[in-house]
Amino acid sequence: MRRAGLLAVLASVVLVGGCATVPEESQPVAVQQQELGQIANPDVQQPQRDIDPLTVARDFVEASAQPVSNNAAARTYLDDAAAKAWQPGKVMNVIDDQFNTVYAVGAALPVNPTEVVVVVRGTNIGTLGADSSFIPSRTPYELRLLVRKQADGQWRVTNPPANIVMPSSAFTANYVRVPVYFFAQDSNTIVPDLRYVAGKPQTGLAGRVVSLLLSGPSDQLVGAVRSPLPEAANIEGNVTTTPDGALMVPLTGVGDQTPDVKKLIAAQIVLSLQAVTTNRVRLLSDGNALVDGHEDWLPSDVPSYTSLASPGADQPGLMVVNGRVRSLADGSAIQGPAGQGTYQVASAAQSIDGRQLAIVENANGHQQLRIGAFGAAAQPVNLFGGTLTRPTWRPTATADGTAGEVWTVVDGSSVVRVLRTSDGGWTGQAVNAEEVLTVGQISVLRLSRDGARAAMVVNGQVLVASVVRTQDAVTLRSPRILQSGTLSGVVDVDWLSQDSLVAATTLPSQPVVKVPIDGLRMDTFNSSNLTPPVSAITAAPGRPIVVADAGGLWTASDVGEVWRPHPHSLGTRVSPFYPG
Repeated sequence: MRRAGLLAVLASVVLVGGCATVPEESQPVAVQQQELGQIANPDVQQPQRDIDPLTVARDFVEASAQPVSNNAAARTYLDDAAAKAWQPGKVMNVIDDQFNTVYAVGAALPVNPTEVVVVVRGTNIGTLGADSSFIPSRTPYELRLLVRKQADGQWRVTNPPANIVMPSSAFTANYVRVPVYFFAQDSNTIVPDLRYVAGKPQTGLAGRVVSLLLSGPSDQLVGAVRSPLPEAANIEGNVTTTPDGALMVPLTGVGDQTPDVKKLIAAQIVLSLQAVTTNRVRLLSDGNALVDGHEDWLPSDVPSYTSLASPGADQPGLMVVNGRVRSLADGSAIQGPAGQGTYQVASAAQSIDGRQLAIVENANGHQQLRIGAFGAAAQPVNLFGGTLTRPTWRPTATADGTAGEVWTVVDGSSVVRVLRTSDGGWTGQAVNAEEVLTVGQISVLRLSRDGARAAMVVNGQVLVASVVRTQDAVTLRSPRILQSGTLSGVVDVDWLSQDSLVAATTLPSQPVVKVPIDGLRMDTFNSSNLTPPVSAITAAPGRPIVVADAGGLWTASDVGEVWRPHPHSLGTRVSPFYPG
């Protein structure tokens, strides 16, 4: 029950850790954020006198994000009964900064001249869930407020909404995005879980992050990641700064864990806190060092837990050119049938360690999958379909150290994972993708290099889903459309990092974009030098992004950079790819 209690406490912290909304044509202004009831007598500015009902409604929406003393500022726009009774829920709506307030028209309106209904209309871009994760969902937003003239002649809202609503600029200005780290299901690869915590008060920020970590992964990642923190883990007192400048995290309930598990716990906490503090982190277990002989930690003290999810520097990437696989480093054809023209290669994927190659081959009017050692002959895998998406490798290893799982989509509607068998062969198994297929057919699928998520292109949109594994099945769960209604015409997608994607589109106005995995925002790359449409894209941590357009290959490393020609374009029918 400890985790359930923490979730309840955390939800209340998120609820009161709101932010200041801003007028549509003003710059965002951060507002001091406090815990519920922390300030006994806040200096709350009262509404201007004699403002009209439309202004009352707008000011109420803007003030309702201010959490001081249980949203005291918003309560000043409520009548006495509503001000006493209002208990906002755990979920917050995030709407576009441009919203309107208008008088309601039509039937069933108040006949009393001292009452009017004001409609707040805008676009909901998502919600901040009770688990502190952002859930994108672009839908119309409407809120009907009954505004009544009081005995003193002032208009006040009588029916405040169940859930707080705030403009997006106020949300991003006042909430801190924190990657909270967990581990892949079957390896010690870290997996970031994007969460949002109130940025103020600063003194409680680290504690809010640790509470998120103790409460477990967000709803979307449940079943896709694991946490070495046991159910009994808790904080003894508070996360505080010591006189010598260390951030002390006093854990309880972890003393019986093995030394190796304690090191994983230390990595979780230190890496999760690096987004909110530069202090040394002092990790204690029942008053003693969590890890024997290592009390204070910096991020640089944590070993790398991404080696299985990052291509090595000796893997420069590859490309498919006119049916052959070539090196991105020098343009030369690779050794073996895939590079020498024996197979008519349509697409390919190299394992993260570089030792294996999966290709989709055009053969006899349909496509088939082949998998084999890099530079050697590849075994055919009959998946009984007409078309296959570009394959993608899951970062797993078999007993001999080679990767053992490849995914592809057959005819846009059957997701298949192909497993390496004990005798060195390959066999296909279906992945449950029902939730994704309700959106449409899948034209691109890329597993994250940590194996916990899948990014897909479905009906020209980018979707991200978690990869949930049980003893009986593998499921793509909780798919979320990123930047719905804004990002369309997508033809390819790849993982820039563990928590961000890059996508290529057919739109001249945004041929290449970058978007975080929760879809809160979108950044458009400089389009200079590109000749739309862009047809393919590849990315990897620490590597330049490579795209293919009508003129060949181009590279850039950041959103504002001008695209530079790749030295080995080799024509226009090119599809670049990094390992993964």
